[in-house]
Amino acid sequence: MRTSTRATRALVCAVAASTALGLAGCNRSSDSDTGGGGGGGEAQVGVALITKDSTNPFFVAMQEGGKADAAKNNVKLTIASGKQEGDDQGQITAIEDAIARGDKGILITPMSTGVNAAIKKAREAGLFVIALDTPPDPVDTVDITFATDNRDAGKRIGQWAAGQVAGKPATIALIDLFSDKIVSVDYNRDQGFLEGMGIDVKDGKKNGDEAKTGKYTAAGGGDYTIVCNEAGNGEEAGGRSAMEKCLAKNPDINVVYTINEPTAVGANAALKAAGKTATIVSVDGGCAGVASVKSGVIGATAQQYPLKMATMGMEAIAKIARGGEKPKTTEGLDFFDTGVALVTDKKVEGVESITSDEGSKICWGK
Repeated sequence: MRTSTRATRALVCAVAASTALGLAGCNRSSDSDTGGGGGGGEAQVGVALITKDSTNPFFVAMQEGGKADAAKNNVKLTIASGKQEGDDQGQITAIEDAIARGDKGILITPMSTGVNAAIKKAREAGLFVIALDTPPDPVDTVDITFATDNRDAGKRIGQWAAGQVAGKPATIALIDLFSDKIVSVDYNRDQGFLEGMGIDVKDGKKNGDEAKTGKYTAAGGGDYTIVCNEAGNGEEAGGRSAMEKCLAKNPDINVVYTINEPTAVGANAALKAAGKTATIVSVDGGCAGVASVKSGVIGATAQQYPLKMATMGMEAIAKIARGGEKPKTTEGLDFFDTGVALVTDKKVEGVESITSDEGSKICWGK
């Protein structure tokens, strides 16, 4: 999916308007919290928001956005999460708790296919389940997904990266999310990045099976070498460790794809410690990540909108519980697309983008 400059500017304005309430109260939350009251006299609706963890700024912003909007919709919101990325059991317990409470619906960023059975149990119990950010596999595990088009996000940073090397050899490090779990957000961003650079992928749902050397075709094309596919677990420390492993294999890496911005910061620390520089690209668009674009640590990032995901999801469940219509997927997709914009201060011809100053006006987190 590509947008015109006018459409990109419209997205910025729309997101700024839709997230203003959430941005006003964006502080860290505990693992469990509730909100409710108000709502014009209609019966209160119980909703569970279950994120992967409560420390990643992306999920913190999602939690804060949900809390800020709960009273407006007369929702009793319960927030829960896994202890960290990969904690399937933590999410399963939270799902079972939502069923036991008699909640009307669940908003969840599913950890992996390991939580699918629990989601099925919730739906069988009559709860409406919406996935946020991470479409489950298969996608019909939930009623609907509200998410960034992660494939598109990956393609945008791949197109931009190709424009930066512009015909020169690209020596690439890929720092993914997991090595022991298959998650759609992981392979969609990784494979989208490669597609954006014009590198052939084999199985679009599998990281690491593409040819390790060949030609990239975007931005005039050139030779490429993929040095590594390492897992950073979405964390700064993991990003640094993964980058160190990649540099040990080839110290001449000049392009680094990262699953998210904490990973990118860690990768940059490893490069700096080794006395190396590289073009780093990422996905998320949090305020810290946008600041890293402005400072030059990250060359470009694809910005997504967790506040919008959480508030739209909660509003949808409240509406359904009161007899309203169920949400529909975006035309041509199997989920509802909540939008994405490329943030960079080094514009590449033919790749739509906004500046870090523009991105900072609609970013999330602290």
